[in-house]
Parts: sequence; C-alpha cells; structure tokens
Amino acid sequence: MRATAVLLVTLIAAVPLGSALAQDEVTKSHALSLYGDVKYPPDFTHFDYVNPDAPKGGTVRDFTVGTSFDTFNPFVLKGVPAAGAGLLFDTLTVRSEDEPETAYGLVAESMEMPKDRTWVIYHLRPQARFNDGTPIAAEDVLWTFDTLREKGRPLYRVYYADVVKAEKTDDHSVTFTFKNGENRELAQILGEMPVLSKAYFASHAFDRASLEAPLGSGPYVLDSYEPGRTVTYKRVETYWGKDLPVNRGRHNFDVLKYIYYRDRSASLEGFKAGDYDRRLEFTARDWMEGYDSPAFRAGLYKKEVIPRGGVRPLQGFAYNTRRPIFGDRRVREALGYALDFEWTNKTFFYGLYQRSTSYFGNSELAATGLPEGDELKILEGYKEKIPDEVFTKVYEPPKSDGSGNIRENLRKALEFLRQAGWSVKDGRLANDKTGEPFQFEILLTADSAFTRITQPFVENLKRIGIIASIRGVDDAQYTQRLQNFDFDMTIVAMGQSLSPGNEQRDYWTTESANTPDSQNLMGVRDPVADELVEKLIAAPDRKTLIAYTRALDRVLLWGFYIIPQWYDGNQRLVSWDKFSRPETPPKYGSAVNDTWWFDQAKADALEKRKAEIGR
Repeated sequence: MRATAVLLVTLIAAVPLGSALAQDEVTKSHALSLYGDVKYPPDFTHFDYVNPDAPKGGTVRDFTVGTSFDTFNPFVLKGVPAAGAGLLFDTLTVRSEDEPETAYGLVAESMEMPKDRTWVIYHLRPQARFNDGTPIAAEDVLWTFDTLREKGRPLYRVYYADVVKAEKTDDHSVTFTFKNGENRELAQILGEMPVLSKAYFASHAFDRASLEAPLGSGPYVLDSYEPGRTVTYKRVETYWGKDLPVNRGRHNFDVLKYIYYRDRSASLEGFKAGDYDRRLEFTARDWMEGYDSPAFRAGLYKKEVIPRGGVRPLQGFAYNTRRPIFGDRRVREALGYALDFEWTNKTFFYGLYQRSTSYFGNSELAATGLPEGDELKILEGYKEKIPDEVFTKVYEPPKSDGSGNIRENLRKALEFLRQAGWSVKDGRLANDKTGEPFQFEILLTADSAFTRITQPFVENLKRIGIIASIRGVDDAQYTQRLQNFDFDMTIVAMGQSLSPGNEQRDYWTTESANTPDSQNLMGVRDPVADELVEKLIAAPDRKTLIAYTRALDRVLLWGFYIIPQWYDGNQRLVSWDKFSRPETPPKYGSAVNDTWWFDQAKADALEKRKAEIGR
C-alpha cells in the first residue's frame, strides 16, 4: 500500500466560522480515510480496478424485480423509486472499491479537517455542474443537507444527528461542525450526500413522488420509461466529471436500460431469451439447473464464479420483537431449532452455502470463539446486563445431521418454550397463563424464491404446536409494511461495511426501533447495544473499532433477534458474451458494476453465432 499522500497546513484565517481551532494542525487532502491509510496519491489518474481506456458506447440492459415505480426521487419515503435513479446524482465524494474505508473527491475537490475531527470543510470543484450547465455551489450543498434532514427519509436524520451546524465558508466551500470528534466516520458519511439543485427544487416539490426526473449532475439522465416495464438512461456526453480520476474507465455505456420483472423466475426466463444482458444469480437451484439451453451450450452466454471480499450479510428470519409473542429471548432461541440448515443446504442448495454465524461474517470484525483481550474487557463492563452465555459459550446456530430428522432439536426447542411459559395442549402450543395459541405470520413478497425454503421451517414449527403461516404480498405493500414495522417475522439480509460506524445507530438502537423506515426491523431495544454502538462510532483506531464491533456482534447474536440462514462467499455471474471488463474486479464491489464496456467485436461474433444456431 502506498504511503498516505496529504498536505498538512496550519489554518490561520480560513477556519470554520466562529471556530477556536485556528492554530490547530489541519489536514487538507484529496481523500478521506477513517484511520489515515490512503492508497491513491493526489496525482492518481484512475482506480486500479478500471480500464482507463475503455471505449464509450453501446447499450447494456439490466433487470430489476418489482411491479412498478412512481418516482425518480429516491431520497423521500413517498413513492417507489425507479431502478437506477441514483445515476442522476453526483455525491461530494466516491468510495474506492478496493479499499475498506477511503473516499475520494467527486463534486468536492478537497477536504479539510482538524486532528480532533470536530469539523470538516468540503471545497467544491469550480468546474462542477448540474446537467443544465449551471454551477454547483455551496448554497446547493447547504440546501441539500437541510432538506434531507428535514424532509428526506428518516435515516438522514439519524446519519446527520451529530452535525450541529452547516455553514457556507465561501461560494465553493461548506463547513460542517460536529458535536465532538468522537464520530470518526461522520465526515465520510457527509461525503456520500448527493448534491441537489436548490434552484430546481424552488419550483418543484421535494417531498412528493414524481415521474419528472429531478435535475442532477450525474453521468446519466433519464431518456424514457414505461412504468412497470422499463426505464432507460442515456449517458451525458458533456458530463462535467467524465475526466476526473475517480470516473476514468467508468460509466462506459451510452445507454443503460432496466427491465422490470414481477419475480426472479420470470427474470431468469427473460435472461435466457436474451431480453437483457447480465445478472448475479442468488438461487442455487437456478445456478445449477436453470441456465442449460442451446444458447448456453453454444457459448452465447456464460457462467462465472467470482470470489468476493468484504463482510457477508447476515441473512435470516427476523423477529419483530415489538410483538409480545417474541419478547422473550428464550422463545426466540427456541424457534431457531426448527430451521434445519444442513438438510436445506443439501436438498435445495447443492451444498453451495455456508451457515451464517455473525452479523459481520467473513471479516476480522466477526466475534469468534470466546471473548478475549480488549473485547473481553469491554463485555465485562456489562456483565450484569448481558446473557451469561456471552462469556461461557461459543455462539453456534443449532446443527443437524442433514437427514431431515431434527427430533432432538425440536425437543430442545420445547424445553426453552416451557421455560418461557408455553406448553403443548391438544397438539397446540399455548401460553400457560392466558391460553393464547402460539401463532404468527411470515411476511414475504408474492412469488418469493424464499417461499419453498420457508415451508419446511413452517412444517417443523407445526411439529411443536406452533401455527406459522406464510403471507405473500406485492412489492409496494411489502415495502410499506416493513417501513411501518407491520409484520411478525420476515427475511432480512443485514449488509455491513468493513468500517462500521454511524449507520449502526439505524440498525440497533432504541431510537431507531421507534423510527419508521429504520433498518432496525427487529426492534432491538437494548441499552447495552445502544452504548456499544456509540463506543464503536467513537473508536479512535482500527484496533478499538474491531473490539467494539466484535462485542456488539456477540451481544446481538446472543439476543437471538434473527435466526441465521446462510451465505455464499462468491458472486455467481451470468452474462451474454458481448462485453468486456477489467481482469480484476473490485475487491469490495459487485461483479456487475460500471467498469464494464461494450465490445463491438464480441457483439458481432455473438450475432454471427446466434444466426448459426437459428436464434
């Protein structure tokens, strides 16, 4: 890794308004890193995972699953945003996909921050423009910040909670002042903020769903759309940022089109018919059996397995602990014994998956073994407030022999349920005090691929007297119900970064449990988790961050908020053979990304082979 390349300056006059930090050492840099390591120097020309000479042109067709959309504003709760709407807007910075925690200037040319990290100045590029040619100014950044916090999705209020003041430093600079310097990631979180046009929204309502695409500054603009069918974007030939180092080799297609399908089964058939060009396959059965066709055997499209770094999301059955039936930790632990992963993996997944055992799996952040060192010291401070198992047992989900006979596991489940005050009466599990039957609903989208793997779980629950039903609803209703926490159980995938920080408040805190549209679907309301999140955010170095993250992971695991399912350490890519892409994919990014380009020679050869087999 190359040495950090930054410019150290001492501020004398150019300090935040009202600041007392005039004599403090301040770092002014082209990049922000959580703990100081920056791979690319100020004069870098492109990211290593792109082809800087990739040709521009051609069309790529991607797919999305959903019934429709009714807005191109993805920043508010109202409406269902169109696929790809984020392409319309540039952000202050962009994260490198081959580093875990570094962002480089996009709309911002450089960033200034003192050693105590109590404020940050974003200096905008003078050439930055909206796509109507008007300059991006400090007023636009301030308006965006205020509007997102006041009228945007609730997560913005959580993310920006520690910002106490935002000020215009000059026409091309904005200063954000923080409560303190403990939230180390806050400056980078602000860098992810899209910059919206104050002038445009002076005559357009921000907080309403609209099929008029807002004015943006991104590499694409809306070309056309058919609600429920397609949405098409075209590359901006005069895009102001096309030659920036962070953009070279990216955004190579002239046209990017999304095709809508009501479910993944229909989308698979659409791919094989050639209706769109590339997809990541998440269903093991489809990967193993679904792609065999004359076109595949003729090499018109290909399958590839691509290793992926980074944290693997914890996917699983999520309890809504706001429901009294799931309020007891022993009940939540008990139901986990009804999920037979070994049989499911063998029967449905061809043995391709691994069992999830951490919210931060596949990374150094995951809690493993018994706590020790710094993590143990942290947890000992909460010894009277957390389960004894945190210190005495290694967390492992229940296991089976894969035969489908989980009688012993179900016996253990009944023991936990009895301890929690539930008993089987006339074949039904009922509450000992109220006689209330144990029944709940598992909310999924209609035609979800998870239906077939949820049904055996439901049948196993039935064997211990629990009545569980599967409820499939359309995408809009599903989204609305999750936003309002109107469900008993659902399936979630808790994605995480290699540098967890501010966003953890939205996942695990008591405040987020009471905030509609938060990521805390499970309703975690644990004072210990609240404190660990704040300590994690304030971690002064990577070593401390890891210790607090592991402690939080362990507390959450033993809280049994999710019944862990499984993950795949690889990305399974299928694509029609008319594109090229860099040999090395970004370590922490998706295999389907914006570094691909249209390869005319491959496209011509593909059409020739199609003609030869009569397609």
